[in-house]
This record gives sequence, C-alpha cells and structure tokens, in this order.
Amino acid sequence: MSETKTDPRDKHAEGGFPDQQQEQPGLTDETTPEPDHGEDSYVGAERLTGRKALITGGDSGIGRAVAIAFAREGADVAIAHMPEEQEDADDTVALVRDAGRTAASYAGDVRDEAFAMSIVDDAREALGGLDIVVLNAAYQKDRESLASLETDEMDRVFQTNLYGLIYSARQAVPHLKPGSSIIVTSSVQAFNPSPGLLDYAMTKAAQVAFVKALAEELGPKGIRVNAVAPGPIWTPLIPATGWDAERLASFGTDTPLGRPGQPAELAGAYVYLASEAASYVSGAVLPVTGGKPL
Repeated sequence: MSETKTDPRDKHAEGGFPDQQQEQPGLTDETTPEPDHGEDSYVGAERLTGRKALITGGDSGIGRAVAIAFAREGADVAIAHMPEEQEDADDTVALVRDAGRTAASYAGDVRDEAFAMSIVDDAREALGGLDIVVLNAAYQKDRESLASLETDEMDRVFQTNLYGLIYSARQAVPHLKPGSSIIVTSSVQAFNPSPGLLDYAMTKAAQVAFVKALAEELGPKGIRVNAVAPGPIWTPLIPATGWDAERLASFGTDTPLGRPGQPAELAGAYVYLASEAASYVSGAVLPVTGGKPL
C-alpha cells in the first residue's frame, strides 16, 4: 500500500501574519488567518471510545483542536471558557456534537476558585463521569521589561496559569479512577524563556514541576499525569499578546521547520497521552515545537 507523505515544512502557511491586535482572551473570528483546529482534517480511530474529558480553555486554539480530536476519537467533552468567548465555545460544542458525542460548556474565569472547582463537578454530572482532564487555560502578555511589569498583571498570569490549574486538578483527583489521565498544556517557554514573556514562562516552568510531582503522587493510584509543550502555535492568544507588526510577521519562522504550527498539529499529542497507547507514559513533557529543542 502506498502512503502519501506531506512535507512538514509546507503543510501549513509559513508565517508572515498581518498586523493585528486583540484584547485578551482573543477570539477566533477576529484572528487573521483563522487557525486550523482540524475541523476539516482530523479523522478519528476510536482511540478514546467511551471516555469523558474536561478541557479548560476549550473554546478556541489548542483547546478547540483537542476537543474536536477527542470527540472524533469517541470521547464526550466538556469545556470551560471565559464569558467573552461564548461564541467560540458554542462553535466548539457544535463540532463535538457533530461527531455524535455529548458536549457541555461552562463560562467563567478559572482564577475564581469556586468556578474552577465547579466545572469538575458539573462535567462529571453532564458527561456521566470524568477520566481525562486537560488543563489548558492560559494567559500571556508581552512585557517591555521586569521593571515595568505591573503586579496586577503578574497576578493575572499566575492565577490563571497556576492557581486555576491547581483548583481544578485538586477537585478532580479524588474522583479519578485507575486509567485516568491528566494533561497540562505547558510550553517551550518553560525551557527556553523569552524576556518579553518572563512571568508566563515562569508559570510554564512551574507547570512542568507540577506534572512531575503529581505523576509521582498519582502513579500508585493508576492515574497518569503528563504535559504537552507547544512551540509557536497560531491561536487567538497570539494577536492578543500585544506584539507589534514585526513580531507577528516573523512569528514561528525561527523553528527548524521554518514556520509556526497550527492547533490541529497538536491534537494528536493529546490523543496519544490520553489513550491506551501511552499506558506507560507518566511524568513526561511531549514537545510539539517544529523542532525547537526543550
């Protein structure tokens, strides 16, 4: 049987994104060009049949790509999102349902401890259980310097990327059974931090420590904990980061593959880590970086 191979250098656009600015958290229909979440390309193979997944930040970008892939692999999916992202969330829910799976969405801010905990209980009720938790919600903003980093902005990054993650994980763990999986979206920034993303990079490094420590704690209970470390991926978060036209025009072009990635290109990593194919993988950080080393 012949196999069609795709040159990874030109599978997607090579970058050179136009100048654009958005307010956080960033919306899909305001992102030019619109990211590819796998809507037309992802084909499932029943690798997650009967599973129940919660994805924070699941409305757009990487979260939407994971939701699409999980649903087409046979999982029911609940997502959490900011209230401003309701339209994106509705589109993601529709894509999950189009795959024939149960879907639910919850609007709120994971910095709110009560909300970050309630989404776990609400997802369990809506889906009839929970065995995959993808902690993906994140906030980043370009920083001119450490001296100009405002405390309230630093608090927002830490509370979104770390506190919210801990709130939801802490609520979920007592309900997870052997065979369950927790997956954190870390970043290449955890290993190769950019000065302009100082506080964001700090949280992503802390997430790696969280994954490694929790994997040791939960391994004896049969629960696996891993992370995906994306490189430069074109999502609504990027034009909402505050970069200028020059930075957007060169975004992702410094990778060995010569281009930024699309959310759809990360979906398979999450499917693998959630599936039986990764039954002996825990405490790992899986890079999807276009060749950038960790």
